[in-house]
Amino acid sequence: MKRTMFTLFCIATIAATMFCSAAFAEEKTYINGIDAKYPPFTFIDKSGKLEGFDIDSINWIAKEMGFKVVHQPIKWDEVIPTLKSKKIDMVASGMSIDEPRKKEVNFSTVYYKTVMVMVAKENCSVMPDKTMEPNVKWGVQQGTPEAHWIQDNLIEDKGKTFKLMPFDSAPTIMQNIMNGNIDIAAISRSTADEFIHKGMSIKIIGRYGQPDDLTAYAVRKDDPQLLATLNEGLKRLMASPYWNELKAKYNLIQ
Repeated sequence: MKRTMFTLFCIATIAATMFCSAAFAEEKTYINGIDAKYPPFTFIDKSGKLEGFDIDSINWIAKEMGFKVVHQPIKWDEVIPTLKSKKIDMVASGMSIDEPRKKEVNFSTVYYKTVMVMVAKENCSVMPDKTMEPNVKWGVQQGTPEAHWIQDNLIEDKGKTFKLMPFDSAPTIMQNIMNGNIDIAAISRSTADEFIHKGMSIKIIGRYGQPDDLTAYAVRKDDPQLLATLNEGLKRLMASPYWNELKAKYNLIQ
């Protein structure tokens, strides 16, 4: 009898431990570092709510894979150091893959192809073939692959003499386009489409030569478990009807 009671006690203890462990696992929370001014991927709407393609995507993946996620706005040119210092756990915010970043972080499965374009004010007089003349001012978001690519390939390698001006976000670049401080913005096609969709008087005038970027989530190199979780969640999301609904919602149909 004593042995039976002891056995039952052990079983109950093991079951309780497993239950607590499962509950703890379900409560795991990851912090997603985002650029809060990068529509349509991650942005703050007029009511102050976080919105965007990546916000909705990661929320769906978190629910599907059994973890919680908190979205934390980060200054974009500091996002990778913030990730490596473990103040955030992932970056799901329209991040493009490039060689310098690949040395610092691991990337998930690619989920989007970013096309880079030149944007100008609707009534801009600068012709597409004159955008790289010495008197033309370009705006670009600092700390991005396009900023590095333009500096390395157009200015240094090809000797182009237009003025390249760094800004902290895409909306700031657009403000400077509209008020005439700059002539050209180098941004993604999806971001340009978002601003046009919202009624901004800008136009896409062409491409400047940068190859298409591949977009993915980023995690620390010492966090393979989270990477595997995100990849599995992304696989399930991309196979679900919700994926096409999201692309349509944020005008990301390619």
